[in-house]
Amino acid sequence: MGTDGLWARLRGGAKGVVLGVMDSATGLLWPPVGVGDEGEAAWEALFARAKQAGLDLDGLRGVTSDGATGLGRYLVRGLWWVNHQRCVWHVWRQLGGEVRARAAAAAVGLVGAAATARRRQAQRELGGLVRAALDAASAAAAQQALASLAAHPLGARLAALVAAELDALRIYRGSFNCGLLRVGPAWYWRDFRLRLSHGRNHGSSARLERAALVWAIARNFTPAQRRSERKRHYRAPGQSPLQRAGLAPEGISYLDALAV
Repeated sequence: MGTDGLWARLRGGAKGVVLGVMDSATGLLWPPVGVGDEGEAAWEALFARAKQAGLDLDGLRGVTSDGATGLGRYLVRGLWWVNHQRCVWHVWRQLGGEVRARAAAAAVGLVGAAATARRRQAQRELGGLVRAALDAASAAAAQQALASLAAHPLGARLAALVAAELDALRIYRGSFNCGLLRVGPAWYWRDFRLRLSHGRNHGSSARLERAALVWAIARNFTPAQRRSERKRHYRAPGQSPLQRAGLAPEGISYLDALAV
């Protein structure tokens, strides 16, 4: 499974967040919840609602997320058997700033084309070493790449940052978590924001949650586009998430589901 949250501004300057959980294999969305923060209680409410909707929490083995601390605390306390995979995309966003900073330090004292060439070379070297550690096929290869990064004249701090997240970034490699994605499902909020309300203009937390629930039902029943776009490809053209999960709607539309 994958989890993520979408923040929105409400009336009076308040903020709310919609939390969702998705089946990584089929794209099936479980009922989201609208809450005021991403604390431990909010994630507990999300998984309680998913269980009420039919999710077998006892059979859940892995969850991918951006590393929300509230989710981590809840998993340790309430779902201790579930492994927590860190989203590699979010980690790369954090490491990217450090790579650029170290590359800029390498070019100190140089000007013009020489500075640009040195900075780019340092970025390629450091980025390659970080990628080798994150994408290694085995734990031994990951540790070897991490040692090479630490030995680089500019890589000591980067190596420490990678080492702190390395185990959590490699959960998907375990045989117990075969099929677990290494990237969180932040992209699925794109469809929510493309609705007429733009996914954010709801005023209150209750209305925000209601809009998210309607959207989740519509998305589960809607077949994926058959024709791929220039920058977007569909893994199961013409099939809805319910069909991929083996629960074909059999002519029932999402409007029928809303009526129920």
